[in-house]
Amino acid sequence: MCRLFGLSSAPQRTHATFWLLDAPDSLSDQSRRDPDGTGLGYFDADGTPEVHKAPIAAYQDRRFAEEARDVESATFLAHVRFASTGGLETRNTHPFLQDGRLFAHNGVIEDMAGLDAELGEDRSLVKGDTDSERFFALITRETRAHGGDVTAGIEHAARWIARNLPVYALNLVLTTPEELWALRYPDTHELYVLQRAAGGHHGDRHLDHSGSAGRMRVRSRELADAPAIVVASERMDDNPHWRLMEPGELLHIGPDLSAAHQVVLPDEPAHRLSLTDLRPEAAASQRAT
Repeated sequence: MCRLFGLSSAPQRTHATFWLLDAPDSLSDQSRRDPDGTGLGYFDADGTPEVHKAPIAAYQDRRFAEEARDVESATFLAHVRFASTGGLETRNTHPFLQDGRLFAHNGVIEDMAGLDAELGEDRSLVKGDTDSERFFALITRETRAHGGDVTAGIEHAARWIARNLPVYALNLVLTTPEELWALRYPDTHELYVLQRAAGGHHGDRHLDHSGSAGRMRVRSRELADAPAIVVASERMDDNPHWRLMEPGELLHIGPDLSAAHQVVLPDEPAHRLSLTDLRPEAAASQRAT
């Protein structure tokens, strides 16, 4: 399945180094399905969003994705994609940018025609072919309709989709220069949150997270001395304080690193999909490790 990672050290800007893709180096690794894209999003000191992303359609794309990237921001968003909809093109690779916000999604939404009809003229926000970018466009529209309230935008967009469209999963991470949101819905895929004290569980260590699937690694020496909150598709170290988010839970990390969370989608999707309901390529994207 796709891998999500979000980090906030707000209001402090921190340096972090990301490796988003490891080259296969064993028969067991080579037997796994290769990812279809990688992306990293963050914000410059003046709030300008920066995105480095590439599809994995050729050797040169893999080489780009494997390069370590050292960047500075108060919030970070990383994604490793296994394609379910849309071709292997940059425009279909996460994260996506709209209204100065960055977004990545793990899951599948079907009935694109129905979602396009609901978007109406706001379909113009969508540059690619994915269900994920359409979901983001609906969030952007609802955020605008609620006076810039991103929490309300995510809640209303996700509720509309859960009521009206076939859904496999809606897990997401959304960032601004100083804030971060994460949603887990329903219980299809895991999404964990770690409120990390300065120095981590041991009190004197920098952040060095590595996903068990070997697709993503993050390191920050500055977080030996600063607190942070991390959201990820899997526990990425041995810290015992990783918490599995509840199904339907929406998490908001504020500009002062305050954390607020509530279950905004308590009910099952009206048209919940199983793996056997998905198109073969979509099912493969959700099984991949």
